[in-house]
Amino acid sequence: MQRPDLITEITGYQAATRPDQVAITCAGTDVTYRDLHLGSNRTANALRAANLAPGARVAYLGKESVHYYDIAFGTAKSEAVLVPVNWRLTPAEVEHILRDAQVELVFAERELVDTVERLRAGLPKLATIVELDTATERGAGFELWRGGQSTVCALPDITPDTPFAQVYTSGTTGLPKGVVLPHRSFFTLRDVLETHAVDWFDLRPDDVSLIGLPGLNTAGLSWSMQGFTAGVTNVAMRMFVSQEAVDLVHRLGVTTTFVAPTMLAMMFAEPNASRAAFGSLRRVVYGGSPISETLLLQCLDMIPGELLQAYSSTEAGNVVTVLPAVDHVVGSRLLASAGKPSPDVEVRVVDADGNPLPDGEQGQVCVRSPALMLGYFNQPEATAKVLRDGWLRMGDVGYLDRGYLYLLDRVDDTIIVAGQNVYPVEVENVLAAHPAVADVAVVGVPHPRWGESVQAFVVVRPGERVTARDLLLFVRGSLADFKVPTGYEFVDSLPRNPMGKVLRRSLRTALTPERS
Repeated sequence: MQRPDLITEITGYQAATRPDQVAITCAGTDVTYRDLHLGSNRTANALRAANLAPGARVAYLGKESVHYYDIAFGTAKSEAVLVPVNWRLTPAEVEHILRDAQVELVFAERELVDTVERLRAGLPKLATIVELDTATERGAGFELWRGGQSTVCALPDITPDTPFAQVYTSGTTGLPKGVVLPHRSFFTLRDVLETHAVDWFDLRPDDVSLIGLPGLNTAGLSWSMQGFTAGVTNVAMRMFVSQEAVDLVHRLGVTTTFVAPTMLAMMFAEPNASRAAFGSLRRVVYGGSPISETLLLQCLDMIPGELLQAYSSTEAGNVVTVLPAVDHVVGSRLLASAGKPSPDVEVRVVDADGNPLPDGEQGQVCVRSPALMLGYFNQPEATAKVLRDGWLRMGDVGYLDRGYLYLLDRVDDTIIVAGQNVYPVEVENVLAAHPAVADVAVVGVPHPRWGESVQAFVVVRPGERVTARDLLLFVRGSLADFKVPTGYEFVDSLPRNPMGKVLRRSLRTALTPERS
């Protein structure tokens, strides 16, 4: 049987080759590859019975579950398009996504069904809401909804460019946009690494893979699909809880995972964390930001396996650059980089006019890759702005040095003070070095004379005290005067998306007239 090259082919292939192996386990429920195949066939047939045309948008609104992956495969087999919706979003944000995607059917967990019902009047295309729990007085639950459907499903005649998922951007700087990802986006990494004999992500059938980053975004969905394609046992959590993650690694013998650096730090801080608890890990992939030397030392002490960093974006579809295990050396300058391009991926840095820049010069990062998105859903102008001649403008500012990519910040987050560019990460790194600072983020705020000034949001370590004056004196001498924050606001925590990235838009919205 030919190995899968489309999402629709994965479960059938694995059901034929390893039917009794657990494909996905979540919250105490195990689903074998045979059952995942037969169940997703029933889901596909039920979607067809709901008169959904090819390309219809089907949303999932809930936490991680075995249902989610059944629905993902079932949606692909019915030729509909999966729209994962972050369950943490506000009703207004959920409404924007469901309306923008023109969703026709929503799978929603019980506690979120009422939210969708309240929004229904403003969603003219929404015809069906399926509750993911058992049947209730409100109507059919998931099993009742697909009850009676055949476990045999004829696969659609599709191509690698057929849309599979529409994943919405994090909305850190504006309204989320629907990124349409084709089937090919989820297979190119496997293919190019095999072609070039690179073992950065060599998932093996006997691996146990923890889906650390949620499968409701591109990183987690891509990681899980690579796991299913390789025939591994995938472990999902309803939501990331660091203590549960440590327990799962130890109890289930997890061998590999994909997480954000902040997740690793949280796991190491748990009472049940130890080298023995992490003894089964042979590889940990992290993304979202570079790793600090402090955290690297903890990783080397706690994890016997190797570390890799992966850099990408929703629009890129899959991994762009990788910092391999050999480059994770204490004291190495490469730790500050995002790594080097994956095989068959091209990276360049350009100026404002799109001209390539030489090594060391800062500009916008652009990528050419076989995994790139098809475009933003129903937004041709926004698509044309970032996708030109096969090159994707990543929205990041950075520079290249001897083949390695170094990121400075997001283009949209650049603060312009009296005509001078200030990259938030640079200021944050200086502030983070203060012993009383646990977490920090900076944003630009309007200034009557300079156009913008730098505003800092600071989380203080428990038991520590620090004032705005203390921090002002601390950063002087390390930052140019125009980069020094003019205001400091002390907060309990920073708003972050599931990837661990700070939601700067939320910080700007939360600014109050008074400053500390």
